[in-house]
Amino acid sequence: MLEPQIAAFIERAVAIYPAHTTSLSPREQRELYDRYAATLTPALPDELSVRDAEFQTRAGHALKLRLYRHRARGEQAAHGAVLYFHGGGFVLGSLDSHQLVTARIAADTGLDVIAVDYRLAPEHRAPAAHDDCLEVTLAALERRLPFNLNSGTTLQLAGDSAGATLAASVAMRLRDDGVGGVQGLALVYPMLGTDPQPPARDTEAQAPMLKLSDVHSFRDLYWGEQPPYPAWTIPLEATRFDGLPPTLAIGVEHDPLRDDARVFVERIEAAGGDARLWIGAGLVHGCWRALESSPGVRMLHREVCDFLSAHAAPVFDAHASSVHGR
Repeated sequence: MLEPQIAAFIERAVAIYPAHTTSLSPREQRELYDRYAATLTPALPDELSVRDAEFQTRAGHALKLRLYRHRARGEQAAHGAVLYFHGGGFVLGSLDSHQLVTARIAADTGLDVIAVDYRLAPEHRAPAAHDDCLEVTLAALERRLPFNLNSGTTLQLAGDSAGATLAASVAMRLRDDGVGGVQGLALVYPMLGTDPQPPARDTEAQAPMLKLSDVHSFRDLYWGEQPPYPAWTIPLEATRFDGLPPTLAIGVEHDPLRDDARVFVERIEAAGGDARLWIGAGLVHGCWRALESSPGVRMLHREVCDFLSAHAAPVFDAHASSVHGR
C-alpha cells in the first residue's frame, strides 16, 4: 500500500512528467524530465555554498562537477567527501536534476558532496558512464579534482537508480584493481543487473513511477538489446562480493528494482562483508523528491545521512545535532 503522502506525490509528479515512453526522443525525454525536476527542487539551503567546475578525462571529455560545502568552512575542506552519481536510467539527469538530493545530503551531514555528471546514452553507450565515474573517482582519491580536498579527507560513493549502478560498479572495479580508499557505499533504489531480481520484478512490474518496461527501455538504450555487455558494469553478475567498503542498499516497496538491493546485500554478507539493507514501506522509485512531504522519505534520507556520517571522519560537530534530530 502506498503511503498517503507518496500517493499525493505521484499524482503531482505524473501531471508534470508522464510515464517514460520510447515514443519520445532522448532530447524530448530530457526536456520533460528536467522540467519535472526543476518544479520539485527547492531553493538551495542557506548554509551551503556551491562551486561548479569541469574535469577533463584522459580521452578529452569535459565532465561537469558541482561541490556543495557549508559556508561556515569557507574554502576549508571537510574531513569527509561524497561523490554522488545521479540517476536517470543512464539517459536522463544532470547536476541540476538531482540538486534536491545532493544539497540536502551536504546540508544534513556537513560533508562535502561532489555531484558528478557523466555522458548519457544512447549517444554514449556502455561503458561510457562507468568509465567517466571511474575516472572521476580515481582523480578524487589522488586529489586531482578541481576542488581542494585535503589529504585526510575520506571518500565515499553514493548514487540513486542508475547512479547506484555506477557507484557499485566503480567500488567493485577499484577492489578488483587493488585500489583502496573508498570508505563507504550508499545505494538508493539501485539497478544492479540488466533485469531486476524476483519477486519484485514480477509483483511490481506495473509500479507507479517506474515500470518493468521502463527498466528494459533504459537498459537497451545504454547496454544495447543483446549481450555480451561489459562485465564490470553489471554488479550482480560479478563473481566476487568480498572486499567491498561498508555498504548501505536501500530498496523501496513499490519498485521492480526493489530486490536488487536485497540480493546485493545478501551476496556481500555471504562473502563476509559489511552490508545493510533498508526497505522503504509504501515508497516508490524516485521518491526522494518527496523529502519535504513524506515521513517515509525522511526516514530514507536519514538512513543515508547517518550511514555517510558514520563512515566519515567526524565533521562539522556543531551541525551534528541536526543530522540526528530532524
